[in-house]
Amino acid sequence: MSSKTIAIGDLKVGMFLLAFHDAKQKIAVKKPGRVPSQQVIDKLINDGIIEVTVDFERSTFTTKIEPASWKRDKSKLVAFDNEITRAHRLLKESKATVNKMLENVFAEQAVDLEPINKAADDIVESLSNNSDALHSLSALRTKDAYLAEHSLNVGVLLATFGKYLGWPRSDLAQLIVGGIVHDIGKTRVKLEILNKPGRLEPEEFEHMKLHQVYSKSLLNEIENLTQMSREVSTMHHEKLDGNGYPLGLKGEQISEVGRMSSIVDIYDALTASRCYKKAMSPAAALKIMMGLSGHHLDSELLKAFILCIGFYPVGSLVELSNNLLGLVWESNEDDMKKPLVKTFYNTQYNKYYEVKMIDLATSNLTIKRGVNPFEYNIDIDAYRHQAAN
Repeated sequence: MSSKTIAIGDLKVGMFLLAFHDAKQKIAVKKPGRVPSQQVIDKLINDGIIEVTVDFERSTFTTKIEPASWKRDKSKLVAFDNEITRAHRLLKESKATVNKMLENVFAEQAVDLEPINKAADDIVESLSNNSDALHSLSALRTKDAYLAEHSLNVGVLLATFGKYLGWPRSDLAQLIVGGIVHDIGKTRVKLEILNKPGRLEPEEFEHMKLHQVYSKSLLNEIENLTQMSREVSTMHHEKLDGNGYPLGLKGEQISEVGRMSSIVDIYDALTASRCYKKAMSPAAALKIMMGLSGHHLDSELLKAFILCIGFYPVGSLVELSNNLLGLVWESNEDDMKKPLVKTFYNTQYNKYYEVKMIDLATSNLTIKRGVNPFEYNIDIDAYRHQAAN
């Protein structure tokens, strides 16, 4: 049966409405149909409706995003140079917290949620102060620390995404915690499979997929872990068409948190180097993800994610029209194609140049392309460190 009664607070634009329920009775809808706008939902709430019956098979779900809602009042931001020093320390401390959690899980010891919650609150504060600072450093990677760094980055990206969608601060912290624990089950995967420098054989992949099963039992042992944080872990490998795992959930069986987590998990995995693959540029990763839109990933949420981070996110490597190579340093919400870029290398002459900040908003230069980090044999991360020293 495709119909289900849900709380009015869970009603979303696009759901196919069959009936209302107030405190006294069920009221059939004269003309059943999809909810056209948030205004209709607000009116139902004001009219005292507490529950609604929805036909999920005939529902079409969309996430309406107003990009202007993401624009920041720069006068209220902490200065970038000040916040990046804090962000550098925060990332170092947060990685230590994640590593400690993983060590405890490997040793079959209890996970203490308090330091993880503290790290999540500090990250939310830094994102509120000036999110560019944290993002400019979060691309720092080490291949032998992938699990910890991937987990932390998923949390940071989820919180950034949630902030873009207008979620409250308390929810952002839960998303970060969820990202930190989302791959906790991989601590029970055979190391030779987890760290295999090549494509997994079918039977090895089946074993790898068990990390989702392991995660469920491990999460149950963490006291006071919220449902939202759990859903980041338990749903990030589910697909809209039902071909995901571990449960093969389909469509609206996957919560919004689960859909967001799937997008963020794939993006961070594609843009990270592993022992068996090189990192992709954000633009290349997003192009692949757009091919998964609709059947694997939620198309509207994916569009929102792209609007949130841009094709040239802070911390990514780009080549300008004058052949200078640099890192996207600060974002420009008025025009995502014209950020502040920290240049340091000339691709025409294959030589380092004096570090120079170029604000594309006030320059005739443009971004020629996003660049894969491995394309040039240069120490890119050294230029991320510079501002933090």
